[in-house]
Amino acid sequence: MVEKVYKTMKSVGASNIVMGIVMMVIGIVTGTVLIVKGAKLLKDKSDLMF
Repeated sequence: MVEKVYKTMKSVGASNIVMGIVMMVIGIVTGTVLIVKGAKLLKDKSDLMF
């Protein structure tokens, strides 16, 4: 019985670590894209007319 609980806890812990790493990568990529696009807007702001 106790071994089954430890196996379950092990799989949940491993999946939490994997999901944390995936979320960090997505956050870094999204932040980088937003910075690049913002820099492009600042560079081309003289060409933009409203």
